[in-house]
Amino acid sequence: MENEISPHIFTRLFNCGAELGAIEALIKTGHLRSYLKKSEAFRLFGRKHVENWIDQGLITPRKDGDHSAAWRIDRLEIEAVAKAIDLLRYL
Repeated sequence: MENEISPHIFTRLFNCGAELGAIEALIKTGHLRSYLKKSEAFRLFGRKHVENWIDQGLITPRKDGDHSAAWRIDRLEIEAVAKAIDLLRYL
């Protein structure tokens, strides 16, 4: 049994890869920060989604210090998870 990818699905996959590559390039050149504050992630992707992804272990929040230090989330990691879930919904 052969699994064929339709041209439309291939285009969506290619576009997601290109977008992630562009985000990585912008991060490396300093045009985007490599981490998001947790509140920024909530605003961009939705609080429910971000908390669910953290609970499932798909993204890992990091804390720089103790007590009042802000949580941060790797931008590329959360973007990849969001795009992967979007593709799975589409398929």
